[in-house]
Amino acid sequence: MTLSKQIHLKTRPQGNPVAGDFDIVEVNIEDPAAGQVLVKNIYMSVDPYMRGRMRFAKPNELLIGGAVGKVVASNNPDFSEGDCVSNGSGWREYFLSDGSDLSKVDPSLAPLSAYLGVMGMPGLTAYGGLLVTGEMKDGETVFVSAASGAVGSVVGQIAKIKGGIAIGSAGSDDKVQQLTQEFGFDHAFNYKKADPLAELRRGAPDGIDIYFENVGGAQLEAALTHIKVNGRIPVCGMIAHYNDGDTLTAGPRNLTEMIYKFVQMKGFVVSAFEDMRGQFVTDMSGWISSGQMKYHETIHEGIDNAPGAFMGLFTGSNNGKMLVKLADD
Repeated sequence: MTLSKQIHLKTRPQGNPVAGDFDIVEVNIEDPAAGQVLVKNIYMSVDPYMRGRMRFAKPNELLIGGAVGKVVASNNPDFSEGDCVSNGSGWREYFLSDGSDLSKVDPSLAPLSAYLGVMGMPGLTAYGGLLVTGEMKDGETVFVSAASGAVGSVVGQIAKIKGGIAIGSAGSDDKVQQLTQEFGFDHAFNYKKADPLAELRRGAPDGIDIYFENVGGAQLEAALTHIKVNGRIPVCGMIAHYNDGDTLTAGPRNLTEMIYKFVQMKGFVVSAFEDMRGQFVTDMSGWISSGQMKYHETIHEGIDNAPGAFMGLFTGSNNGKMLVKLADD
């Protein structure tokens, strides 16, 4: 028997999530039965998409999300004690599994925490969203919003690896400086201070080929105005509207830009790229090893701080991937 903490959603958030929306619950986890393994989560992820799921969650329901951990006891021949595994059973310290929801990861390729960021779901989202949905060709110009985040920073760096021009927006001057000086973006701007359209014209006088959409609102309008003929807009998310609730979200006022420019705007989710995970892991681990891919993590300590880490996503308190460390690795 193992005592484990886990986070439940106490009430559905109204607007921005607050601490009172969450409960910390202690439960006893049985020893693994035949075919089962007991996993101890080391790191868990908090991501903006989780806010959308909370709209439909039931009161006192266990929250789930990405995590990476170690097998601490096994009655399953496919897993051994000490195996490192990624899983979708975050927001809790321990859990039982039959192994079907676990994927082994190799800590010799990258630190465990990276499998929740650049080597995990955000990295694969950036990789597939840009190269498959966005159909990026070598040398093209890419604008990505929320560019300092776990997805956006990878998008811009892949664009540079592919010989392109990368333009990014972020929410602070420090993050803007990081984009250009550390991540190698050609141009970046603080969307809270600058006019997005003016910045796009400054950074890409001839227009942009791809807008990797993470935000919505004024930045989408600016991108539609400045995008080239046959431009593409892969839609990853629109974090600016995740907490709108029942408020009617205003759409872009210039969708007509798409007509005579033959612009393609297409939504996607990361599961669409699962069949290319092997190539992604090979490419990404190589880029990290060569120094072509850099990344940052903001790590909170202890599961009690998971709600605060999640809430921080919507105020921009993270620098790169937001994680919660649940145990020593």
